[in-house]
Amino acid sequence: MRENGKNVLIDTSTDLRAQALMNGVERIDAVLFTHPHADHIHGIDDLRAFNTAQKGPIPCYGSGTTIERIRVMFDYIFRDDVRDGWKPNLTTTVVDGPFSLFGIEIAPIEISHGSATIFGYRVGKLAYLTDCSGIPTASIERLTGVELLILGALRHKPHPTHFSIEQAVQASRTISPKRTILTHLGHNLDYEKDDSLLPEGIELAYDGLVVEL
Repeated sequence: MRENGKNVLIDTSTDLRAQALMNGVERIDAVLFTHPHADHIHGIDDLRAFNTAQKGPIPCYGSGTTIERIRVMFDYIFRDDVRDGWKPNLTTTVVDGPFSLFGIEIAPIEISHGSATIFGYRVGKLAYLTDCSGIPTASIERLTGVELLILGALRHKPHPTHFSIEQAVQASRTISPKRTILTHLGHNLDYEKDDSLLPEGIELAYDGLVVEL
């Protein structure tokens, strides 16, 4: 996400380095974490290259559970030990409500990921809800007026911790944005076939997709 001349990344996926090189990402000014599962945090060490280029720390934000897990799993990043050598320079901040970052108003949105409660994020008319299996009524209300919804949808077959395509379509109809992009897609989907079967205003994401809002 780019706003006010700043690049804000959501999650540090395991292929962060490859995605950054492929898409020409030259700086990361902050990271918003949705939850602490491996596919969303295990690329965190690749942030150190951006530290070198930017000559400063990168602030990271997330729920108390997420930040605690990151600080435990990657404790070498946050401890003062010269034996660790070159490592990312990160700061962490626990958020539990709307906050301002670089003049951007960001609101964490609580969603269900199986039995866990994780964060999606709303930034103005944009909402990003990945790894979603349910959206509480209070969160639906906080999504009123969203124009672009990026929503997780794993596959057609139901899954215990992710929306199916059909469930995501129904959630989109409830939220009623102008445009919905389905992400976190499984490899058993056929992009051209499945994209063509979606209702108007709903589409499948793909690597390198750029949306202006």
